[in-house]
Amino acid sequence: MTHHSHASDSSSHALVTGGAGFIGSHLVDQLLKDGWRVTTVDNFDSFYDPAIKRQNIRQHLEHKNFSLVEMDICDDEGVLAMEGNFDVIVHLAAKAGVRPSLEDPIGYQQTNVQGTQNLLEFARQRGIGQFIFASSSSVYGVSPDVPWREDQAVVRPISPYAATKVAGELLGHVYSYLYGIRFIALRFFTVYGPRQRPDLAIHKFARLMLEGQPIPIYGDGSTARDYTYVSDIVEGILSAIAYEQSDYEVLNLGNSRTTKLFELVSCLEGVLGIEGQLDKLEEQLGDVPLTYADISKARQALGYDPKTELREGIEQFISWLRSQIAASQGTKSSRDE
Repeated sequence: MTHHSHASDSSSHALVTGGAGFIGSHLVDQLLKDGWRVTTVDNFDSFYDPAIKRQNIRQHLEHKNFSLVEMDICDDEGVLAMEGNFDVIVHLAAKAGVRPSLEDPIGYQQTNVQGTQNLLEFARQRGIGQFIFASSSSVYGVSPDVPWREDQAVVRPISPYAATKVAGELLGHVYSYLYGIRFIALRFFTVYGPRQRPDLAIHKFARLMLEGQPIPIYGDGSTARDYTYVSDIVEGILSAIAYEQSDYEVLNLGNSRTTKLFELVSCLEGVLGIEGQLDKLEEQLGDVPLTYADISKARQALGYDPKTELREGIEQFISWLRSQIAASQGTKSSRDE
């Protein structure tokens, strides 16, 4: 990938929403390393422990080229009044997760659709010409035509979360068409790695296995996901930041391999050296049986080339997880003394 040759002069300034989250904090690590100025917008949503996100950006706060704006993207006045000249917006902030969106569809609509609208409006008013949007594999619904290609119609999402991501892509098209903002929607496929959200399968399962607890398996374990390692996703985002070939693109960022749930569990068992106990549960509403990305378009447009095999990615994740657990036990024991 060529993005590092676009290492920016000191004036390039990126606005990263959700920059304290899992993917966002890894992106900011790399942008700062590449010489960018970065402003992170994050509201430290309590969907999972905000202390985790504070930890994700602890080092950023010490960096001279970094600033943090604590704000909810639904605050349209706050968004539109933000200080700074930005070359690109990378919009990752969202209410996350398919299943929780069934509990709070209105909240998901507000944050993910109205929030995206606010940022697009900010880009229009400030003349920011490059807008990268985190979309999701969930937009494909239960389409049986796999692997999924970006030119497939995505008019049948099956969760409120997925619907908000389709809406974000469409709003982006409007702003691209009317105002010439280059809008690139990146459809992420099940991203994992260090700092992964604790509600996601790999993190949740590994923790339960380490605690000797059973793992919840929905359905028969045959559901399959295209797992994508976080550093591969970050490479894709960096290339999208530098992309100039067209004004509106929708691109899959996946790994283009699909792993069944029971295969994932056996990979975790192998890396942890622990046998998992399975707790079989009913299939979940809104869940899709399979995600599988055709990534030929992203290869061609971005030079996207995911390199991390599942086993290797899981090993890196587990070594991070063990260090997190050790650190938290360290602070516990020092408090107990």
